[in-house]
Amino acid sequence: MGGAAIAAVPLAISADGFLWEPNRPRVVKVEIPLTRLPEAWEGFRIVQLSDFHYDPYCSVIPIRHSIRIVNELSPDLIVLTGDFVTAPTFGDQGRGEKAALDAEPCAALLAQLRSRLGSYAVMGNHDGGSDSDMVSESLHSRGINVLRNRAVPLTQNGGRLWLAGIDDILEGDPDLDLTLQGIPQDETVVFLAHEPDFALEAARRNVDLQLSGHSHGGQILLPFVGAPWLPPLGRRFPRGMYNIRNLTLYTNVGLGTVRIPVRWNCPPEITVITLRKGTAARAGSFLKALDSS
Repeated sequence: MGGAAIAAVPLAISADGFLWEPNRPRVVKVEIPLTRLPEAWEGFRIVQLSDFHYDPYCSVIPIRHSIRIVNELSPDLIVLTGDFVTAPTFGDQGRGEKAALDAEPCAALLAQLRSRLGSYAVMGNHDGGSDSDMVSESLHSRGINVLRNRAVPLTQNGGRLWLAGIDDILEGDPDLDLTLQGIPQDETVVFLAHEPDFALEAARRNVDLQLSGHSHGGQILLPFVGAPWLPPLGRRFPRGMYNIRNLTLYTNVGLGTVRIPVRWNCPPEITVITLRKGTAARAGSFLKALDSS
């Protein structure tokens, strides 16, 4: 291989990481069996999106692509598992409030999502590190339901399950007892928590399925090495499906990027979760990825 060809390799990888992969979300289809799922909810489809980190130049592109793809999928429910904005690394409260202003254009885009039962959201650590009240209000004003330490019952065909969401673990005011308060012990709970490693705590409670984001899957996955860096509470369960006791966890790797607009070997993700009644399977056995433009 000549010198020019060798020099072209890192250039091609850089172009892929900056220009191609971050802008092309893929659809990941997962079937998740839940032992306590009511028969009426068999085949129920949830689309999960996460970690938007809205900006008008980079992350807006995969967000727009994802909205088009999701609406073509016609899901039953959409869940948005946090980090709508990017908190400043350093600075005073004023800088955080300025960052939170990005929630309004992000919410305006996400309001275009369509599903039978609407969209539900929880806060992420970047939302809490900027101004979670401002982010929450931006979403709420656009018709997106925000769950902060509360649960709502969903009913269809005589069957009921609960959708619960906790405030961000790292930067919010999380209260798991309050979140699960009033839920009958024998009813199915789908639990939204931004940080996936919180599943170790949720698995001690009456929770069947936890949906999380936060990790970005590392954004960059190196051959034989994996992710060079993962955030706190996103290191044990960084991507995909896991079983912890009687709880099933799915970690979505997100749409946006943080700090540097790069993804490599870790494309943005739209997760389509189909609920099935049955015994929890080994993690990953129902995973299917489809590349989407």
